[in-house]
Amino acid sequence: MKRSSGEGTICKRADGRWAAALAVGGRRIWVYGKTRQEVAEKLRRLQGLAQSAGYLPEPGKLTLRDYLTLWLEQAGQRLRPKTLETYEQVTQSFILPHLGTTKLTRLSGLVLASFFTKLAKDGISPFRQRQAFALLHKALGDAVRWGLIPHNPASTIDRPKPKPAKRTIWTAEQTATFLQAVEVGQCGRYGDLFAFLLASGCRLGEALGLRWSDVNWQAGVVRIERQITEVRGKPVEGRPKSEAGVRTIALPHWGLQSLERQKSRARQWQMRSDNPFASGWQRCFVTEAGTVPEMTNVRRALLSICQHLGLPPVRVHDLRHISLSLLASAGVPVKELQQRAGHSTPTLTMQVYLHAAEDGDLRAAQALERLRR
Repeated sequence: MKRSSGEGTICKRADGRWAAALAVGGRRIWVYGKTRQEVAEKLRRLQGLAQSAGYLPEPGKLTLRDYLTLWLEQAGQRLRPKTLETYEQVTQSFILPHLGTTKLTRLSGLVLASFFTKLAKDGISPFRQRQAFALLHKALGDAVRWGLIPHNPASTIDRPKPKPAKRTIWTAEQTATFLQAVEVGQCGRYGDLFAFLLASGCRLGEALGLRWSDVNWQAGVVRIERQITEVRGKPVEGRPKSEAGVRTIALPHWGLQSLERQKSRARQWQMRSDNPFASGWQRCFVTEAGTVPEMTNVRRALLSICQHLGLPPVRVHDLRHISLSLLASAGVPVKELQQRAGHSTPTLTMQVYLHAAEDGDLRAAQALERLRR
């Protein structure tokens, strides 16, 4: 049976490998893989690219601007909304102004290395550089699989190194001061949210995605199954970044109390609401209108509280690090800490342990110093 243009074919080669071909407008591109499923996925992506463009692009005529435009269109179906938004911003702000007119087939490791050197000289943060690298590595990897280029030039250069984060970590005494202020109502509407972050070690997005049905009051645990991210200023609910992020977390008694205070506060707001039956009230941490708090307002509130209490200013994400660091200092095993944090690998967890070890060694030196007094 004759296949129509753009339908594609899949076959198994004599050497045991699988191959697929797609012909559109007189051009044919082959892709290969170890299994039929792998090849079928590559063919599906190639069909998406051809559908977006209306033709199979000729690599020799395709600029990086042309290719990334097509790639972002079809990648939107398989990327998280927040990731897609980030890639679009990085593409428009950093990649296209420097490499947009470069032919796809002319990209090389040297060209990309020079691009990242230019970003560094222009003062672009290492964080943004790493985002640009991740985008190019992924997009050019797809170009290889689709037969547009023979190899991925991003694989020939080093990933930009991250800049060591300067974190302010509260001591146990400073953390206790903060929690006492929350309990007596000195920390405003987000005080119990911050207390919960300290009690659980959750990410802010995970806390904002928490629902009352996720709380087991009798067992004293919460189930993390979703998170909130902001995409173009709007909250979007999704699964945690990895399967390790789906987890059950046991809370200390004061962590449960923070949830109880929040539930009482939310009930009062719900009773005064014009729409008390809206689904938003199912969430634990909401505004007076039953909506997801804007993350900018949450961050601003924490800085204001730190200033009011005379505590070293910290970021919202630092509350998670403070929680994990205190547990590491208390001797919680790295495997248990990794599971509680929802880390997919122990690498990040070990960084917490190293920080706790540095603090512990400093306290040991101070104790020795007091022997001479």
